[in-house]
Amino acid sequence: METIKVHIDWEGNYGAASDAVLGCVATHKTFEGIKKAYASALEFHLEGMRKDGDEIPKALQGEYTLEFELTAQALLHRVDGIITRAALARITGINEKQLGHYMTGHRNPRPAQREKIISGLHQIGEEFISVV
Repeated sequence: METIKVHIDWEGNYGAASDAVLGCVATHKTFEGIKKAYASALEFHLEGMRKDGDEIPKALQGEYTLEFELTAQALLHRVDGIITRAALARITGINEKQLGHYMTGHRNPRPAQREKIISGLHQIGEEFISVV
């Protein structure tokens, strides 16, 4: 089974696209909505490709799963209101103002900063899971 990586960004809406399927995009206001919208758009896109006689990318010829990768901006928007910036700042070592810049898109974090954010969210999640 192939895994198709779908990139999700946030600019007033979630937007999704994949390098594996050029020309297939989707937008939605919610995270769950964007996942469903992209899956639906992909099926519609592939149906159109079949009707037009276009070559279907090899990764999409059999069974596949979608793997969603969020930009730092989309990731921070996703957890906004669930986890405070103060909590995320404490656990990542990135100050709240900088996190705000990442969330609004005024700045894009370097890969190391993005990893700190993801690691911090995982750490918070592990703490929640450990509660009995």
